[in-house]
Amino acid sequence: MQDQTTPGTLLTAMRANPPLVQCITNYVAMNIAANVMLAAGASPAMVHAEEEAGEFAAISGALTINIGTLSTGWMAGMVSAAQSATKAGKPWVLDPVAHYATSFRRKAVAQLLELNPAVIRGNASEIIALAGGTSRGQGVDSRDPVELAEESAALLARKYRSVIAVTGPTDFVTDGNRAVRIYGGSPLMTQVTALGCALTCLVGAFAATRPEDPFDASVAALTAFAVAGERAAREAAGPGSFSWRFLDALAALDETVIDREARIIPA
Repeated sequence: MQDQTTPGTLLTAMRANPPLVQCITNYVAMNIAANVMLAAGASPAMVHAEEEAGEFAAISGALTINIGTLSTGWMAGMVSAAQSATKAGKPWVLDPVAHYATSFRRKAVAQLLELNPAVIRGNASEIIALAGGTSRGQGVDSRDPVELAEESAALLARKYRSVIAVTGPTDFVTDGNRAVRIYGGSPLMTQVTALGCALTCLVGAFAATRPEDPFDASVAALTAFAVAGERAAREAAGPGSFSWRFLDALAALDETVIDREARIIPA
């Protein structure tokens, strides 16, 4: 992290000037992603139609693209939005959900990668496969440990000049030069639908706040999730109560809390 830049200071800055973030995400994730963004202090917009996605990306602070429920029409909107964001100098985040599963997804991700994402966020299996390795992923589920994806993440960061965020029980973030591991969260997070997709949107919100350094932005977003998840799990009886407690914990975070409870270790 740069001098005077912490997850807490970025959270404060984001809430002081809530960014408008265009979230092209999947049907399953829309509600939880919007609620996560609002709890954190950002303004989400679920705009994906080809007819307006590009125009909207130009006026947004950042763009996030998640290919979870991919279709031809949505793909056209994604490409238009990514092209527009890149042209306007706005950071955008790619979530390559199960990109290895079908030829349609592989072609879609290959096309999107050519449009210069500032951040690529995925689970370990997605990142390993994206780098050309053999993963054990099945559908959207990761079956590889984050540690096995760290080398793949570094290779991708250098190849695409993007920040790579690998999320799991311990998160790993690298830009090819800097790298950290982030500890925290809860196993219950994997039992709540689309929390990972929502995290991608939150990375976009922090990237809009600090567009000049998507590494710091990604670390801040993942740290917020880790701290909120750990706090929510303390009193949760299961995934149902964890879900609403997580939103409450995220909303209750402030600069002091997040910086005091953050566990960020250089890798």
